[in-house]
Amino acid sequence: MKRMLSIADLEQAVRRRLPPGIFGYVVGGSEDEASLRANRAGFEQWQFLPRPLVDVSTRSQQTKLFGKTWDSPVGIAPMGVASVCRFDGDRALARAAARAGVPFILSGASTTALEQVAAESPDAWFQAYIPSRREVILPLLRRVAAAGIDTLVVTVDVPIASQREMEIRNGFSVPLRPSVKLLLGGLSRPRWLLETFARTLLAQGIPHFENFTATRGNAIVTATSGDHRAGRAALCWDDMRWLRGHWAGKLVIKGILRPEDARHAQAIGADGVIVSNHGGRQLDGAIASIDALPAVVAAVPGFPVMIDGGFRRGTDVLKALALGACFVFVGRPAMYGLALDGANGAQAALGLLQKEIDLNLALLGCPGTAQLDRSYVRHASETPLAAASARSSLASQALPGVQAA
Repeated sequence: MKRMLSIADLEQAVRRRLPPGIFGYVVGGSEDEASLRANRAGFEQWQFLPRPLVDVSTRSQQTKLFGKTWDSPVGIAPMGVASVCRFDGDRALARAAARAGVPFILSGASTTALEQVAAESPDAWFQAYIPSRREVILPLLRRVAAAGIDTLVVTVDVPIASQREMEIRNGFSVPLRPSVKLLLGGLSRPRWLLETFARTLLAQGIPHFENFTATRGNAIVTATSGDHRAGRAALCWDDMRWLRGHWAGKLVIKGILRPEDARHAQAIGADGVIVSNHGGRQLDGAIASIDALPAVVAAVPGFPVMIDGGFRRGTDVLKALALGACFVFVGRPAMYGLALDGANGAQAALGLLQKEIDLNLALLGCPGTAQLDRSYVRHASETPLAAASARSSLASQALPGVQAA
């Protein structure tokens, strides 16, 4: 890990560590992967306007969100079946986030009971793939609350599963289906075979989906379609309004790309939204998260707007914060670190981003993430006059209850 200088270095190392099928699951997107590429390309269209001769001898990344002060504005996004990358992967990610002083969102498609993760990291959030059947939702809400988890993230951009061709070609699926390709891939990575596969079987047996509903799901190799994101095609805003009335904690809607949907979320009483195209893993051709962000922020002034999708550098994070995001979540970078060195590796991945944020704050002429605003960036398509007008109208916008400490 000490030789890794960037998230890209981690990705290349993970390519050599994980079986091809599992690596493809981590890095791949849907269909032609246009949205996956767009997430990265979007950052290149935003350019910095640094300010010289500003005292940046001390710099701060501390950020307040939902009444807590975090050490950095970069948390770990929800990722399903993380334990295929590393033994006890969900709890390892939770430990990494807790050590780094940032939030971790446990995926509903996880193989570790949410109660165990909450015990490991009391500040963890929980992301749910809820069906439209309210008799199924209510017991899950009670279970999450009983575990002491106070922030619920509901993903709304997965009415049905997408076509992920890289996974199909590599013989990978969720639920997992044993195949010759998977077997040969595992044999080609003996270290993974011993440290992850064999250790998991010996210590825990075959993993199960633990958190789709209030009760334990089936094993990941035998799970039925009813276990995996089923019953979501009928989900609508009325269900979100109903859920808001039955969940006393913080409610975050994830998968928002349209300004009017952010307004809907605010109107039903949600506490925040995450701008996301699911990391390019759902609708292919969807707008990049960073490109959708400015309009969403403008639609809901003062409302917590978070973001994920394509973040690989500290400069990416700074651009999102300058455009009005109050927090950034990363998925694949944390998974890369996890695959390489468990909790220590995931923490190191976050550390790479935190180091880059600190360095580039100084180069940008900004003493802290709290001071970032639209005046620090311009879109490549903007004329200088248009950029100045946009900065003057957006620079002073504040986010009550979501500010840097």
